[in-house]
Amino acid sequence: MTDIVGNETVRSLWDGLVAACGDRTFLRFRNRADETRAFTYRAFNEEINRAANVFLSLGVKHGERVAVQLCTCPEFMIALFGLAKIGAVMVPMNDQYLAEEADYVLEKTDATCAVIEPKFLGLYCGLRDEAGRLPKGLFVARMNEEDVEGADAAREALASDPLLRDFTALRARAAVELAECCALSSDDPAEIIFTSGTTSRPKGVVLTHANILFSGLYADWEVSLTRDDRLLTTMPACHSNFQMAALMPVLTAGAELIVIEKYSASRFWSQIREFRATVTQCVAMMLRTLMLQPEDALERDHELREILYFLPVTTEEKEAFERRFGVRIMNTYGSTETIGWVLTDPPTGPRRWPSVGRVGLGYQARIVADDGAEAPVGEVGEIQVKGIPGRTVMKEYFGNPEATAQAFTPDGWLRTGDKGYVDESGWFFFVDRKANMIKRAGENISAGEVEQVLECHPAIAEAAVIGVLDPIRDQAVKAFVRLESGARLTEEEVRAHCEERLAAFKVPSIIEFVEDFPRTCSMKIEKKLLR
Repeated sequence: MTDIVGNETVRSLWDGLVAACGDRTFLRFRNRADETRAFTYRAFNEEINRAANVFLSLGVKHGERVAVQLCTCPEFMIALFGLAKIGAVMVPMNDQYLAEEADYVLEKTDATCAVIEPKFLGLYCGLRDEAGRLPKGLFVARMNEEDVEGADAAREALASDPLLRDFTALRARAAVELAECCALSSDDPAEIIFTSGTTSRPKGVVLTHANILFSGLYADWEVSLTRDDRLLTTMPACHSNFQMAALMPVLTAGAELIVIEKYSASRFWSQIREFRATVTQCVAMMLRTLMLQPEDALERDHELREILYFLPVTTEEKEAFERRFGVRIMNTYGSTETIGWVLTDPPTGPRRWPSVGRVGLGYQARIVADDGAEAPVGEVGEIQVKGIPGRTVMKEYFGNPEATAQAFTPDGWLRTGDKGYVDESGWFFFVDRKANMIKRAGENISAGEVEQVLECHPAIAEAAVIGVLDPIRDQAVKAFVRLESGARLTEEEVRAHCEERLAAFKVPSIIEFVEDFPRTCSMKIEKKLLR
């Protein structure tokens, strides 16, 4: 198929980058101990080749799946691209996975080996012994870094376990030139990212070489990224936000990537200024915690021109943030399945907050009513996306043809399950996730709408709303509320606040105060655990 990617692959991308940008800085990595490592494009490509040669020496072949459970670090990217160069497939594991979750993904993908942090060694040895998983063994990375949890125990285990290997040491001994170049196609799978899931088990989203290269080229258009840009991110490496909206755009533009291993509200803005970042990524939690920091007379003295932004905040929060820090927020909408942020504020021209933008290059989008017909302008329905499977949208759900068939309409539109509407000028507005729709006595209630009302109360720091079983009304509205430090509220006061702003059927009938919420690796509230 001829398109913007053609038959380029991760391997040919890196070949071109070394030729064109070899001595330019690709990556600056700031770890939790506040130490910084830097790599040029050429040096990083050599590390990728070393990793690829290690996998080849173990007999990892084209199409094999390899699990990777690493925190955000250069080794994660080295493993991703090293596997892709030999036609193998990375399965990134959420760095918060516990035994049951990890075992589920290993079983689904039949991963032959894994690259892990030292702190996960006990977990993976147990899975390997009990279930016969990972026949080609375990690679332990980052054992030589200071303050890495579990490094001492991992070093002791190396001496007695023949299927346990030091990934860093093996890479150091490997050649810097790729030992073997198998045939590769842009349609070959490069990665399987498991979605977090809402009420059911996660599904593995298959991404091809074309998918991940397209994500970079698309985002370069979206934010006008060039080789002179410096993109700073604190997103988890296992997440598609990091890979497809930060890492790949930097590579396809030949720009510079600044990776901060762990977000700190007190240090983030000084890091933006220190690294002279021109583009960054944020989620709502980050914006809100940044606004709580003491004001600094120099905080508007920066080179940041764009914040890539994927979650809604109120108009008041947005305007206050942009006014204080002197930078604009780019509103977008997408998912792992859509590859790019398919609805987006355009790179130039006007924006229409709180719209999530217009349809981006290479996509079509529409709003579909419950009866399957396209909804008229202004009417809420399901957001559906049209792209090319394996190119501009996901190829499939791994090993799950039934879920893949359900994800697409007969005429090829990807069902997102999310609710929105479009205006007469083609601007799309996100309303709510399908999983956040509550059905109460025949009325549809947006959990997001109730959450916004709750969070506009000055004493409420954060809220999450779900539907719970009600024997009479199908579902009742339950609100989990986290208060600001030192604040006090009663259930009656919370309910009265909602009654002043919401129709009666939307007001929560159950209110629970919490100290904090269970969260995903990207700091979103994990609603399935609240249920």
